[in-house]
Amino acid sequence: MILYEYPFNERLRTYLRLEQLFQRLGELIARTHSLDHHYALVTMFEVMDVAARADLKADVLKDLEKHKHQLDAYRGNPSISETVLDGVITQLDQCFAALNAQSGKAGHALTENDWLMSIRSRVGIPGGTCGFDLPAYYAWQHHAPQARQHDLQDWAATLAPLAESVYLLLRLMRDSGLPQKVAAERGQFQQNLPQGRTFQLLRLRIDPALELIPEISGNRLIVSVRLMRQEEGGKLVPSNEDAAFELTLCA
Repeated sequence: MILYEYPFNERLRTYLRLEQLFQRLGELIARTHSLDHHYALVTMFEVMDVAARADLKADVLKDLEKHKHQLDAYRGNPSISETVLDGVITQLDQCFAALNAQSGKAGHALTENDWLMSIRSRVGIPGGTCGFDLPAYYAWQHHAPQARQHDLQDWAATLAPLAESVYLLLRLMRDSGLPQKVAAERGQFQQNLPQGRTFQLLRLRIDPALELIPEISGNRLIVSVRLMRQEEGGKLVPSNEDAAFELTLCA
């Protein structure tokens, strides 16, 4: 099954972009080729660009605090495991403390590294990190893989509090949804959203064997899915077939 996710607000879009970047960063650091490590650095710079939004850290801290208060309300509920509840609240407290302890925006410590910033300033230029432009960086790329990995892990550690917070918030949000089987008639599906509840994320799972691509749109009142089929050359055309998929709405 292919999973598609659609965020209903800008804050969730930012969280999902960061999650994708952090996952890519982890995979690239674990590899040993110098080209992978080049793109690991590029990914770090992308994280810094996304995290440069002035209110991002405040939003994450606010969401961590909000989830903690919501979970505290479940204490004493006989259908809730106190051990599991305490474990999640502890994770929220740890993420809040680690992120709150950081001064400035995520990756701020990296901006004080002139060597890294010289690379960052050239990354946006096509071919701007050639050996004749950045000989010190070219030399670093010839270090032993383990030495490069050690450097990358040190630099990535400054982004870890944000990564762990985003991972936890998205996991809690995804766990809040209940999947339902739905059907699109002639490639179209619409559903009115329950009033009095604000959903933040839509998750859609569809069988890749159907060879259909969902185009999702939505707001606080309604969600709409149009199933498309990709022709040769990449052009998308609407499908007129009935098809089933799994839909989850997460608050």
